[in-house]
Amino acid sequence: MIKRDQLNYDVVIVGAGPSGLAAGIRLKQRSPALTVAILEKGAEVGAHILSGAVFDPVALSLLFPDWQARGAPLLTPVKQEKFLYFSREHAISLPVPPQMHNQGNYVISLANLCRWLAKEAEQLGVDIFPGFPADKILYHEQGAVCGVITKNQGINKQGIETSRFQPGVEIHTKQCLFAEGCRGSLTEELITHFNLRAECDPQTYGLGIKELWEIPAAQEQCGNVMHSIGWPLNHKTYGGGFLYHLNPTQIALGFIVGLDYENPYLDIYEEFQRWKTHPTISKILQDGHRISYGARALNEGGYQSIPKLTFPGGMIIGCAAGFMNVPQLKGSHNAMESGILAANVIAEQLKESGQEITTFQSQLLNSRIGRELYQARNIRPGMRHGLWSGLAYAAFDTYFLRGKAPWTFHYQADYLQLKPADQFTKIIYPPHDNKLTFAKLTSVYFSNTQHNEDQPSHLQLKNPALFNDINFPMYAAPEQRYCPAGVYEVVYNDGKAHLQINASNCVHCKTCDIKDPRQNIHWVCPEGSNGPNYGNM
Repeated sequence: MIKRDQLNYDVVIVGAGPSGLAAGIRLKQRSPALTVAILEKGAEVGAHILSGAVFDPVALSLLFPDWQARGAPLLTPVKQEKFLYFSREHAISLPVPPQMHNQGNYVISLANLCRWLAKEAEQLGVDIFPGFPADKILYHEQGAVCGVITKNQGINKQGIETSRFQPGVEIHTKQCLFAEGCRGSLTEELITHFNLRAECDPQTYGLGIKELWEIPAAQEQCGNVMHSIGWPLNHKTYGGGFLYHLNPTQIALGFIVGLDYENPYLDIYEEFQRWKTHPTISKILQDGHRISYGARALNEGGYQSIPKLTFPGGMIIGCAAGFMNVPQLKGSHNAMESGILAANVIAEQLKESGQEITTFQSQLLNSRIGRELYQARNIRPGMRHGLWSGLAYAAFDTYFLRGKAPWTFHYQADYLQLKPADQFTKIIYPPHDNKLTFAKLTSVYFSNTQHNEDQPSHLQLKNPALFNDINFPMYAAPEQRYCPAGVYEVVYNDGKAHLQINASNCVHCKTCDIKDPRQNIHWVCPEGSNGPNYGNM
């Protein structure tokens, strides 16, 4: 039996992203006497935060009406917007859909916004513990959540305690908020344990890949925002690119593909590399150089995929639950506001450990978040019928039905959409030129990813035999393509294929946990501070 230190707080928040930090700040604004702790698995707040990002400050204004005077890092207002359809050589300008209008919004680094929010939280008395991932959930004898245990440190690959072993800490609480972000590992445990998806659709996801480039100031158009659809994707695959002018010398660009794609030969990373060679993009990048890389899964299910948000002893908030508005291409504002709403109901109703504050669900669904997501609920699933029919339905839903259709489209899980490889032709991607396009392992270097290699793999196969029985013969080993970091590698010993897991490459995007066709990969947190270390992302 491991002897652990024990801490006690009124509220513990797992995850120092926008929702978790907003919840911590609002709790101390409403009830300064409450003790509040936030656990963060990254080496610092913001280290694992990745987003485009064009940011709507509506929720930030609820938290700090004077955010500009306080110095919030929202420095680049959106000035111009373009929505383009790409063919291989040309770009056709399309009308910008009303949901994508960005007047009053800002091009930001979400990681830097979280760093700023963390300082504001600490000034209010919130205790923030970076480098301490929550590893296990504590339950009362009656079954309610009563806290978490942080990750043990210093266990080697064989599972043996080393000289640097440090046991995780038990942190007990009256109310535990899970704000882990998209596909949080403990959140998924809670969803299964309490059957929180019994009355909603499965979540559906996208994978977003992003790079930050330094370009000559003469090419800069600060505040300009561009989105593209079309090439290099076929018309059955949902996705597109973005390019945001962040400041006088930096641009953020990236590519998002829905993880409901069918073709196991599709490599989202390589599609992004091809997208950068389009004349519209390559012209902007030609005299620049890349300074950062990252990847992250994002929730796309919207209203019909929101799970039950409360359970005895806690709540799920932010992207862990899934509040992204896909037509808007934004979710951070909703994540923050969900944290604010959760903090409000806790401040008003918290009495004892193990309490289920059920009013949070109805308050959220009746809030601006719920109304916004309900109105947009049919646009993303409508795209499953192909690009042109999806755009036609989106226009019909937006301009004629105004989001008030008497029907709701539904989802199936993304991993069920992958089809056998023998139904497709293998995609041959062009070689990398190391100017615009790069190999995966080169890109991982630009994510500043580090892991202690002498630890148990945080990427666990539930049944190792499934690789040779299912994934390799039926789907041509899709894990080597859906992973954007070269974690999964097919090696051959004595003529037989084996799956090699290079866990130290992992950028914590969670795609493997989502897309594996037999749900055979289980992602858990590695040791504290391990993973990417994003700067201005």
